[in-house]
Amino acid sequence: MKIIKYFFQFLLAVFCFIFFKILGAKLSSKLSGKIFENIGPFFRSKKTIDENIKRAIPNISEENLNKIKTSMWNNYGRVFAEYIFIKDFRNGKLKENIEIEGKDILDEIKRKNSQVVFISGHFSNFELMAMSLEKNEIKLATIYRPLNNMFLNLVMETIRKKYICKNQIKKGIGGLKNLIKYKKKNYSTALMIDQRVSEGVLSNLFNKQALTTTIPAQLVKKYDIPIVPVFIERIGNIKYKVIIKKPVVFSKEHSIIEITEKLNEILEKMIIKNPEQWIWSHNRWK
Repeated sequence: MKIIKYFFQFLLAVFCFIFFKILGAKLSSKLSGKIFENIGPFFRSKKTIDENIKRAIPNISEENLNKIKTSMWNNYGRVFAEYIFIKDFRNGKLKENIEIEGKDILDEIKRKNSQVVFISGHFSNFELMAMSLEKNEIKLATIYRPLNNMFLNLVMETIRKKYICKNQIKKGIGGLKNLIKYKKKNYSTALMIDQRVSEGVLSNLFNKQALTTTIPAQLVKKYDIPIVPVFIERIGNIKYKVIIKKPVVFSKEHSIIEITEKLNEILEKMIIKNPEQWIWSHNRWK
């Protein structure tokens, strides 16, 4: 039964992508954002989203709470529509719509031919971050979680490998083997740290323990490399700014738990800076 549901979801997505391609990037992004504003609340728990936002921003007004939720659903819709235009963001007419702040940091990484761990979260159109790093000639491998829908996942994996980052590492045991292979070739790693992971450790996030990945901390400990936080903001209809932060260096004395806690602190600051563009619908504290 689930396979049938996934197949029809796949057909609907394909139809939408064809329709969006006809409309063009700007109009499609705007229209899809408005559609998701209206249908999104029916697919996710309003209670969970409200609790998540209030945990991060305890004294938030009802007006601002609703504003964040509306903006979040709008962003969901825009990202969905923009998948069909990923190629244009990389090499086509939309490539100038992505600006990079902190390019000197990337230049230094290239100059020294050094490895780093890029960390971020699901902000704005998060897919464009790894693309921007690879376009700037960073030797990069990204860690990703496959979609539950196997039909859509085939499409997403193809798009990601062709236009976002050719070196994709699937989460899991097999993925860890690939990760080690890329580290031996002096590749940097990029991953999201804001997803709930069953194999993670409990780490403080907005004053409550949340299961958090330890992969960045493990890489720091094993390879003695810095962490580089990356953040992406939507600054216009289909315009973005990728912000590269200064490298964070840890000493050998820092434990896995301490490093993970520090990275969650960085994530918190990213979220509070622009709460309208983070995905609040997942129960990170489940």
